Amino acid sequence: MVLKRRRLLGTLLVALAALAAVVLAEVLRTVVFAVTVAYVLYPVRQLFVERGVSRRIACVVATGVAFAGATLLVAPLLYSLYRRRSDLIDLVGRIPDVVPISAGGFETTVEIAPFVAAAETGIRQVALAVAGAAPVLVLELVVFTFLVYGILYRPGAVGTAVFGVVPAEYHDIPERLHRRTRETLYSIYVLQAATAAGTFALAFAVFWALGYGSPVLLAVIAGVLQFIPVVGPSVLVVTLATGDVLLGETGRAIGVLVLGLVVVSFVPDAVIRTRLAGWTGKISPGLYFVGFVGGILTVGAVGIIVGPLVVSLLLEVIDMLSEDDTASDPVGGSGDSGEPGA
Repeated sequence: MVLKRRRLLGTLLVALAALAAVVLAEVLRTVVFAVTVAYVLYPVRQLFVERGVSRRIACVVATGVAFAGATLLVAPLLYSLYRRRSDLIDLVGRIPDVVPISAGGFETTVEIAPFVAAAETGIRQVALAVAGAAPVLVLELVVFTFLVYGILYRPGAVGTAVFGVVPAEYHDIPERLHRRTRETLYSIYVLQAATAAGTFALAFAVFWALGYGSPVLLAVIAGVLQFIPVVGPSVLVVTLATGDVLLGETGRAIGVLVLGLVVVSFVPDAVIRTRLAGWTGKISPGLYFVGFVGGILTVGAVGIIVGPLVVSLLLEVIDMLSEDDTASDPVGGSGDSGEPGA
């Protein structure tokens, strides 16, 4: 009777979760983001509680960290892009309409004007879209903040519901999935965010030294691109070098190509990511790449987090299945006494 009730409650839980995903589709990315951030900030909340701070104050402090982090992640890029749109349009407008190409006696010209016009239109459209989306982003930030606080204030509610539905002999499964989720989210947030922050600092120094007009905006873009596996900030570096070549500034093009690829693209991965990989939850580059690309193509921006997490949980389930197979079929087989002639 108890087992049937649990199965009914489990089915009801899945059905209501699917219904909630449909009804709350417009804020689903905010909900997912809030849940994953609360996962990462739970140790911060616990640290304050263990030191005698009330649970409510500890949740407020941890939520404040989440609010500040989300604001610092989005606001600088959107603000810089909107305020510096004129500088970007002016920079694009300096590219000549026609670029002559000469090699081995072969001469031709490449018409750049249509691409320049398209780039200028795109920058204006993005700036207007950012301005129009500001109220929605503020509302989503409010929802995000309340969700993080609520989850941190009652962190055991979901766990209690899950363990109440799952039979006692299977409790190890959600425990392992919980542990794998925590490790993966730490890898995504802590490792990637620290690498992005280091990339921003190095990129600002390089772009300022090379005399670019908007080093802060370019550094922010480089930091955001650090979340994209494999290519990362090198896309920005190559784009800037190509633009400098078209503008006739060959020396700066060589400088940004060399310094950018080494200092901005390589050093953060080689130094920051390597040093932090030992104490954050480990996630292989291949796993992260597959999850990132698949997630962002399927569910949009939130796929940056959900994609690697889903792949990681899939591998954990595969590990559990392989362990069960090994336990049910021990080495040496069954029915053999091991005695000669038996």
